[in-house]
Amino acid sequence: MEQFVDRGVQRPVRRADLRSRSRTYSEPKMALKLPGESMLLTKVLTALAMPLGIGVILILGGLFALLGRWPVAGGGLISAGLLWVWLWATPAFSDWVRGSLERDYPPVALASLPNADAIVVLGGAIAGVVSPRLFPDLSDAADRVWHAARVYHAGKAPLLVVSGGRLPWRDEEAPEALAMLAFLEDLGVPRDRVLLESRSGTTRGNALETRKLLQQRGIGRVLLVTSALHMRRAVAAFRAMGIDVVPVATDHEVVVRASTTPLEYIPDAGALAGGSRAFKEYLGFLVYWLRGWSLPRER
Repeated sequence: MEQFVDRGVQRPVRRADLRSRSRTYSEPKMALKLPGESMLLTKVLTALAMPLGIGVILILGGLFALLGRWPVAGGGLISAGLLWVWLWATPAFSDWVRGSLERDYPPVALASLPNADAIVVLGGAIAGVVSPRLFPDLSDAADRVWHAARVYHAGKAPLLVVSGGRLPWRDEEAPEALAMLAFLEDLGVPRDRVLLESRSGTTRGNALETRKLLQQRGIGRVLLVTSALHMRRAVAAFRAMGIDVVPVATDHEVVVRASTTPLEYIPDAGALAGGSRAFKEYLGFLVYWLRGWSLPRER
């Protein structure tokens, strides 16, 4: 029977294992990740720093000010919080801020892509098998894996690296790399052409752990596949690790429309979610830059 090697656990894995790994997977002892409590705290702080979190903090501050008999300050804070959330929930503004990230990485025809030693596709696209699911669950960003399969079938590289672990507090769920592998096999990619990186839980972790795999295989240039919204931070993180990457963006969220309607200026939950993703990317890029985890984009 054909086998592939899970680099996170260093042992052969068969197709039948994919649906049971959520219960049997054990975390590698040398896994690269923040301690669970630290990563959880980081996630909480990130959520509070998102547009909705900031808006809620401003509104709560205003309510406390009103209770403290500071009506002017209270009214100002509440108004600021409502306006802040309204701005990020407006489709017109959400499209603009997301477009500011995506426009540097437009879609590229497969025929125009250069050949490389490997294709690297980043996680954040598929949820693993966990009760009551029988199969991996595709998110909006699953285009990443789908497009990586397209690039592979176009003959642009002989190997495909999938990079994605799991959150430390979700022990019942297998690493995302396994779910990505299952999807790639369904898309016709041979299992012996896929390398798994199942340790990382962040974009920087993706870059660091992937570099180890590439060095072991003597792989040089790679085609980096991720969402256009995420590409700026991903490219910067990989280049900071000394990896020669060619960005291959997919999952473009903003489309050009011939006309606009009043609906573009009415708050919408989807627009708030999209704007928050862009806000997170700018915040993450700033943190990576301040910590020396990124290199600027080549022009």
